[in-house]
Amino acid sequence: MSLIATQSNTIKVLIVDDSAIVRKVLTEQLNYDHGIEVIGTAPDPFIARDKILELKPDVITLDVEMPKMDGITFLRKLMQHHPVPVIIISSLTPKGGEMAMEAIDAGAVEVLCKPGPAYSVGDLARDIVLKVKAAARTKDKLTPKSSSINDKSVNRLSLTKTTNKIFAIGASTGGVEALTQVITSLPANAPGTLIVQHMPTKFTASFAKRLNSMCAVEVKEAEDNDNVINGRVLLAPGGHHMVLRRSGARYFVQIKDGPQVFHQKPSVEVLFKSVAKYAGANAIGAILTGMGADGAEGLLEMRNQGAHTVVQDEASCIVFGMPKEAIKLGAAEKVVPLNEVARSMIDFISKK
Repeated sequence: MSLIATQSNTIKVLIVDDSAIVRKVLTEQLNYDHGIEVIGTAPDPFIARDKILELKPDVITLDVEMPKMDGITFLRKLMQHHPVPVIIISSLTPKGGEMAMEAIDAGAVEVLCKPGPAYSVGDLARDIVLKVKAAARTKDKLTPKSSSINDKSVNRLSLTKTTNKIFAIGASTGGVEALTQVITSLPANAPGTLIVQHMPTKFTASFAKRLNSMCAVEVKEAEDNDNVINGRVLLAPGGHHMVLRRSGARYFVQIKDGPQVFHQKPSVEVLFKSVAKYAGANAIGAILTGMGADGAEGLLEMRNQGAHTVVQDEASCIVFGMPKEAIKLGAAEKVVPLNEVARSMIDFISKK
């Protein structure tokens, strides 16, 4: 059965934004792709509600700051009563990043920056088509969300001894919630952990702040020359690659510019290849939900250098793309449900 509910397999998109210019730009960029059709636009959630019922879109792009009803409130109502894959369009500001995280909590599957001085239409053109196609693949995974507040309490794993191991994790579509489940499960003395989550600039700072408030470990957006130490999680900043380096017994990260790899910056591939080189058998690598192949070859390189590796299984993935590619290459030592990823990584240390 097709993942996209149209006879032509074309992804039908509804754009909801109060800016006529943004609606025009998004429509033009999406309609360039023959596999996508913008079937309508709406300047506010009330008009959007009627068009959703009439046009039955496969994916919706949604602004978060609109008149009459804000995008977050609309999203919560939509996901409770009529779940549809939603891509949030947010301003490239700290406030925009915080609202994007709130939107993901409410059920959005992807976030994207509005075009502006720091984020051009060219950037948008590269990103919007990929994100719409990724979001469309989540359609059969969506379930109605309760309007009640989620219980954030967790049962954390334990680690009896500290180690010189390093965790390296990569994720994309659906990764925010997947990473939240994994990182909140880690004990306070967990190995130094490096994460690449495909996410725009500024938004990664908000994600790190959100995770830090929920976890026993310290979580921060990585800065150049940050030490990789037990009890610390470093999240690659959006728009930059993060690589592991070593000086004697000291592990640290470098944040650098460079071309996109697998259409991504930060790239899981870039991180994993540096971990394979500098940590070798001291590393444990994991790939979680996401579209594409970013990180698959890097995870294989890690395994070939003696690292333990684990990937999320198909049933628990929002998009079984990156894990599937890693499995095809033979990079996965273990394939487990999301709720067993953290345990598997800890077990690799305990067994040593």
